[in-house]
Amino acid sequence: MTQSAQSSQPPGSTATSTVTVRVPAKVNVQLSVGGLRADGFHGLANVFLAVGLYDSISATRAEAPLLTASGPDAAQIPLDDSNLAVRAARLLARRHGLAPDVHLHIAKDVPVAGGMAGGSADAAGALLACDTLWETRTPREELLELCAELGSDVPFSLLGGAALGRGRGEILTPLEVTGTFHWVFAIADGGLSTPEVYRECDRLREAAGTGSGAASVPDPEPAPELLAALRAGDADALAATLRNDLQPAAVSLRPALAETLEAGVAAGALAGLVSGSGPTCAFLMNDADSAARTAQALLASGTCRAARPTTGPAPGATLVRPL
Repeated sequence: MTQSAQSSQPPGSTATSTVTVRVPAKVNVQLSVGGLRADGFHGLANVFLAVGLYDSISATRAEAPLLTASGPDAAQIPLDDSNLAVRAARLLARRHGLAPDVHLHIAKDVPVAGGMAGGSADAAGALLACDTLWETRTPREELLELCAELGSDVPFSLLGGAALGRGRGEILTPLEVTGTFHWVFAIADGGLSTPEVYRECDRLREAAGTGSGAASVPDPEPAPELLAALRAGDADALAATLRNDLQPAAVSLRPALAETLEAGVAAGALAGLVSGSGPTCAFLMNDADSAARTAQALLASGTCRAARPTTGPAPGATLVRPL
């Protein structure tokens, strides 16, 4: 993260020295993938659910741009201008004619390259943290537009809860959810590249003879029974409708994921699926007790490096300091 030549100062007072925002991970309870479009993207029907694994993004006034990170996967986080949080700070600064002179710190708890939108969450957190620190008071709709410029999953990280994503996933419609759903996330060693998983999805479709282009693959639509399960808070009904069109591609690239999925279901999960582009596997549970038992069994199975029970839906990017 290099220093900008711009020298204008942020508006407002300078009393607030640090702002911290908490941002959730996500699971895709439905990820239906259309064919490859001429623009290089795939149309999606993407049902997001935010879950209670969080990164914290802190923004502190500084004389030059700086990014640091801590947490279990901190060594895997790029600390240069390729980081989405850095790009978010620069984008917001450009929008308001400011220098991006901020120290961003990522306290990492969401798996890196794990299919849970950790990088997107960091970008959304950086936007909200910098907007608060710099007192730029960007309207929420404009923040969502900036999120969409940064990546398909970033707007949902700001919104949280549950939502249907259309287009590339960035066009969001909030969804009604009743009650709490219990999950266990089995975290794999290493990550998977989202573009690589999409390419493998296209390759598998071509190999199956169905074609991979937008003219060959039906337009994706949300499943009415899945949306009804969310509205009703019915875990059994939701388990019966979980879907991820990227799962065969993720398992093709990482065959060991099949063993993880089998281990979770054998340990008592209602259902399991690869989260997003993987390699994290998500298991839907009946309650907190069964989630704790399944997490222990997954760890004992040796098919993952960590197993984390949690719940959803969770709130989106939330200011935690200052209150």
